[in-house]
Amino acid sequence: MKEFVVIHDFLVSEAVVGDWEGEEETVAENINEFYHTIYQLAEDDISPDELTLLLDLVWDTWIGQDHIVEIEHDEIYDWCRHLLENRDQFLEQHN
Repeated sequence: MKEFVVIHDFLVSEAVVGDWEGEEETVAENINEFYHTIYQLAEDDISPDELTLLLDLVWDTWIGQDHIVEIEHDEIYDWCRHLLENRDQFLEQHN
């Protein structure tokens, strides 16, 4: 059911991420990598509402973190996998 969630609705551009002292493109790319990774790792039958809430957590969690500029691909993958494996905990905290 994840096909009912349009990933392009979540993707961000440099203009959206705010001022990152010249690193706006990197920040936007990294945020978008989070979105794509979660979408890719999520099971096909995940509830669209649940997937949307998990994708919303990316922005809420990462946009204010200085580490977003230098985060590595494997760290993004690991965080996304952890998010999906522990989704109940994350969704509870988000509510």
